[in-house]
Amino acid sequence: MSGNNYNDSGWEPVTRLGRMVQEGEIEDMETALNSGLPLKEPELVDQLLPGLEDEVLDINMVQRMTDSGRRVKFRCVVAVGNRDGFIGYAEGRDDQVGSAIQKAIGIAKLNMIQVPRGSGSWEDRSDRPHSLTRRTTGKAGSVEVEIIPAPEGLGLAASDTVRHVLELAGIENAWTKSHGNTRTTVNLAKATYNALENASQSRHPQRRPNREEAEVSE
Repeated sequence: MSGNNYNDSGWEPVTRLGRMVQEGEIEDMETALNSGLPLKEPELVDQLLPGLEDEVLDINMVQRMTDSGRRVKFRCVVAVGNRDGFIGYAEGRDDQVGSAIQKAIGIAKLNMIQVPRGSGSWEDRSDRPHSLTRRTTGKAGSVEVEIIPAPEGLGLAASDTVRHVLELAGIENAWTKSHGNTRTTVNLAKATYNALENASQSRHPQRRPNREEAEVSE
């Protein structure tokens, strides 16, 4: 069991995954994501990823007509990450800006994914995980974002919104292409997150062993 005392914050887990974290059966976020159990408690993420950073990407006022009249709420778009391979994204709505931000941060933690980082550019020979392992695309509304691995030293060739998301995920070098109504920040941010999520869900095909390897394993 790890040395962390998960009861110091008063958090009492109500899910199986939360109890496994509290009891020390799961000690890192990668194991939690690979467990197949859903993330339903933001406190769980706080314990496994201390020092998470959050970035408010957009705040917009949304109006809706109800029987009692016009209601105004604020919609906040937030990304959270540890700048080391983990990123989450969400939108939150509330009557107050601060509450909307906190809602979005809590939901973003539940949408945490692990981004496969590496050195996927043919121009690069670095062993350090500074970019993506392969090209990926994501779409949200009319916006499509493509992220292409770049060699070390290039930096992020991206708009401010895309760059903020990539930095929180720990991507330091990449080319990006955006299509559609890219002035819509919410769709641009979500498309970037979806591209990273698509990259996290992809799997390299297993290499078939050659004859010598097969004979040794028998």
